[in-house]
Amino acid sequence: MNLNNRIKLSAMMFLEFFIWGAWFVTLGTFLGNNLSATGGQSASVFSTQSWGAIIAPFIIGLIADRYFNAEKILGVLHLVGAVLMYQMYNATDINVFYPYVLGYMILFMPTLALVNSVSFNQMKDPEKEFSTIRVWGTIGWIAAGLLISFYFHWDTAEAAKAGMLKNTFLMAGIASLTLGLFSFTLPKTPPKVSSGEKVKISEILGLDALKLLKDKNFAIFFISSILICIPLAFYYQNAHPFLSNVGLENPTGKMTIGQISEVLFLLLLPVFFTKFGFKKTILVGMLAWGIRYALFAYGNASDLSFMLILGIALHGICYDFFFVSGQIYTNSAAGDKYKSSAQGLITLATYGVGMLVGFEVAGWITDTYKLADGSFDWKMVWIIPSGIAFVVFLLFALFFTDKKKVEAQLNH
Repeated sequence: MNLNNRIKLSAMMFLEFFIWGAWFVTLGTFLGNNLSATGGQSASVFSTQSWGAIIAPFIIGLIADRYFNAEKILGVLHLVGAVLMYQMYNATDINVFYPYVLGYMILFMPTLALVNSVSFNQMKDPEKEFSTIRVWGTIGWIAAGLLISFYFHWDTAEAAKAGMLKNTFLMAGIASLTLGLFSFTLPKTPPKVSSGEKVKISEILGLDALKLLKDKNFAIFFISSILICIPLAFYYQNAHPFLSNVGLENPTGKMTIGQISEVLFLLLLPVFFTKFGFKKTILVGMLAWGIRYALFAYGNASDLSFMLILGIALHGICYDFFFVSGQIYTNSAAGDKYKSSAQGLITLATYGVGMLVGFEVAGWITDTYKLADGSFDWKMVWIIPSGIAFVVFLLFALFFTDKKKVEAQLNH
């Protein structure tokens, strides 16, 4: 890959995740402060990510892979996204806000696959080259959080009460407009499928890979992937409002510690994977979810603030050791025939079904533990997902067998 394309792809990844990190992290706090949303209403807004993930394969499979260059679709989606962001910035009521955020997420979620397609199309050896491009996405997410906390100070208690978090949508909109225009200068990525070729809905949704569920281990991994998304949804929906409510200073900036740890553990993952195998790696990821929420339940913003910071820092293990190692496992379990179908199925199961259920549960639990004075019993809000994570950990530990490990032992 030449240097010019490397710079372009890195900038594309930076902007793609800067946009997402610019508004999604603080969304829960914004909904409570600016739009007086209940836990259930917040759950509906966060669930738009899941609906976007469910609809995204159709946009990619029916349009992007067949008729248009990926970089051009990426440009159009982000330009329309910039307009929707501006409407979200102006919205003063949850009922006005919801259709815009739903429309935005349906357009944004496909762009996550499109930036990967544009990148992979320029690479001779994606396994070695992709991580050096993708890391710029994480840097973009971190940059957005640092700007919100340490430059604009939109997330201080006073600014949040004054409604300043609505500016995050304006910032994301400007970045979306920039990426929309910039996308038309990206390396050409022509359609993969000829427009005359028949398309199967089962292929688009990855349903062809359902055959893999006949394998007991893959079925257990699949069910565990859906269940672990319930605790994950609590983090997306409640972490920022929680940290703001308990009085942690610069919560958005401090939450970027999670992304920094993500980069670090992404680099450590191959070592851990090789040494301990898939089962132990994924179990560590599940265990980390249970521990992080226990830390949130018993920590505070004063003498025990280190527990909150440690909980945020565990994000790298939580995310990488479960989701990234899960993608690697899916790739090897599927074989060449079902590779892309299997990845599509896992994405649909986790970001689609799992998160959809997760956000509903998180919204219901949050409303259940809302106190008369408008505050929350945060201890219970975090103990419940911690318990769910430990149950999934036990389920996986008892029923999943790491075949490669067993084969290696038999061969010795």
